[in-house]
Amino acid sequence: MSRVGKKPINIPEGVEVNLEGNKVTIKGKLGQLSQVVDENIKIKIEKNILMLNPVSDTKVLGAKHGLYRNLLSNMITGVSNGFDRTLKIVGVGYRASKKGEDLEILAGFSNPVIFKNPGDISFDVPDNTTIVVKGIDKQRVGQISSEIRDIRKPEPYKGKGIKYADEVIRRKVGKAASSAK
Repeated sequence: MSRVGKKPINIPEGVEVNLEGNKVTIKGKLGQLSQVVDENIKIKIEKNILMLNPVSDTKVLGAKHGLYRNLLSNMITGVSNGFDRTLKIVGVGYRASKKGEDLEILAGFSNPVIFKNPGDISFDVPDNTTIVVKGIDKQRVGQISSEIRDIRKPEPYKGKGIKYADEVIRRKVGKAASSAK
């Protein structure tokens, strides 16, 4: 059995969990998410606590036990509180702004890069060098943040580019200037 999978999931007030066979649907104040769980993992709800129990004790099922427990826990957190990821833009002339629901990024290219809003994610630009990606699905927030970062990855010599707010860029020493004699 998975040690992670054994931990119970507390269901907060305002979150509704529905079971239909092996499909779990979770509704909250921010939206609704659903997940199909392996049929070898049994789910039960008792007094606002969600428990997952595997049918047998195999290694593969133990891994899935922990996986589905974390997926359901993230879904409950997402529909009640939401997830966000902050990106920082470093570089002279590099900046971001919102154009309607889309994101316009100036990152050293000849034309601005327009990043279309996928619909289930919202962008917030508190200042022109900070982008906050918000949503209820943790995986989608991380994926969209990664796609924005891929527009101009931070380079190791000057540190210019788009990076996560908590990311540390390991800097390299540039070419040493030759001394003239």
